[in-house]
Amino acid sequence: MTEDDAKAWVTNRFGPEATERLAAFVDMVVAEAPHQNLIAPSTIPTIWDRHLVDSLQLVPLAGSDTGAKRWLDIGTGGGFPGMVVALVREGPVDLVEPRRRRADFLQLCVARLGLGGQVRVHASKVENATADAAIISARAVASLQNLLRGAAHCATKETRWLLPRGRFDEEELAALKQHWRFMFHVEQSVTNPESSIVVLDTVSAR
Repeated sequence: MTEDDAKAWVTNRFGPEATERLAAFVDMVVAEAPHQNLIAPSTIPTIWDRHLVDSLQLVPLAGSDTGAKRWLDIGTGGGFPGMVVALVREGPVDLVEPRRRRADFLQLCVARLGLGGQVRVHASKVENATADAAIISARAVASLQNLLRGAAHCATKETRWLLPRGRFDEEELAALKQHWRFMFHVEQSVTNPESSIVVLDTVSAR
């Protein structure tokens, strides 16, 4: 979709006030881009489509009853999807980003966007983070096996995992079943027909 289409998509689903908050965050990302590689430079002209819509499509997948519950985003990087999610929902959001410069940028965004009472930034690996999350997201982070192993202490059996993965890898999911029990379904990305979102529920170790 075009950038205008992407902005309309956001406004239609989350309202004009949310779009304004997101635009302020976009301005911060673009301003920081010359100083650190928050997103691929080639995607800056299509940031609303490639990064905002791509992030926000996770929100309805979280479930209608989770708006006030804690969301944990692993490997937030430049703020996608975790910071974007925080700007359109009321519930607490934890951002896990081990790279110090990126974590510092996220903390600056929290301060400037008035999210101090809602968002916590963990400048660490998820293994060292503490959170009791109803929703866990990770945008193309590690293998599913390593991800579940590293973040299991932040989840319960009721936690929903939202995992954008690019092409759906049936072999990776089959291997995961050797060590974990779970229910799953796969959603197609609205921004890329060749990309998928793996949704895991009732996850527990075997």
